[in-house]
Amino acid sequence: MSTPSPSRPLATTTVLRRHPIAAYFVITFTVSWAGALAVAAPGLIRGAGISKLTGIVMFPAMLLGPLASGILMSRVLGAREGTRDLFRRIRRWRVGLGWYLALLIPPGTVLLVLFLLERLVSRSFRPNQFWMGIAFGVPAGICEEIGWTGFAFPQMRAQQSALGAAVCLGILWSMWHLPVINFLGAAIPHRQYWFVFFLGFMLTMAAMRVLIAWIYSNTNSVLLAQLMHISSTGALVVFSPPVTPAREAMWYALYGGVLWLIVGVVVAATGRELRRV
Repeated sequence: MSTPSPSRPLATTTVLRRHPIAAYFVITFTVSWAGALAVAAPGLIRGAGISKLTGIVMFPAMLLGPLASGILMSRVLGAREGTRDLFRRIRRWRVGLGWYLALLIPPGTVLLVLFLLERLVSRSFRPNQFWMGIAFGVPAGICEEIGWTGFAFPQMRAQQSALGAAVCLGILWSMWHLPVINFLGAAIPHRQYWFVFFLGFMLTMAAMRVLIAWIYSNTNSVLLAQLMHISSTGALVVFSPPVTPAREAMWYALYGGVLWLIVGVVVAATGRELRRV
């Protein structure tokens, strides 16, 4: 019986080291989308489609992708020191108070947009108060940012400006959500408005990714990135009003637009590297 050639794992490791960014995204998307498919498969096989509950359960299954890929690629590129550095940045909490105050940007902006829409358009935009919704943001923020901020963003920033890296990452991050996009928000399913909702969602996520990159670039803290992600997701789940799919797509787009105004202020103050001088 022949013995497996030791050159195969070595060759794989070499490819991962030569193309770390591409490798990270291939592994992340493959693991996450395969996990989502595994959850949805029983219903699809029976011809029953994807139920609301299944759609919600698909998202936790996807979290393994960025989590596992971030740790794996940190190990591949930096050996033990690579993973030690990753977890040091996850434990970094001693930063200025102002960076913790920045965590209020997502809920503050969501409430501002909904307040204006409630007053100017319809009372149906009154913010919800589903306080248990913050629990949806905790696993998403903790698991995802180990990959997005812990590994992908620093690697991408090494090849371009922090702003450019954040925008590119934000678009890819949005696309990563595609298997569950019809089950995000309060107006689910979005029916014929799903693509319009996705565009508004992408606008919002790209802006939020720049804000997360801004915090990370000035603190080198993955923990702060995780908390910002939790704040963002938590605010959307807690306050999203039960409106029609068309109105939800509209308010997501408006929310994203306001976030981009905030991004504009940040870039004007810090430049394309998103760092204070």
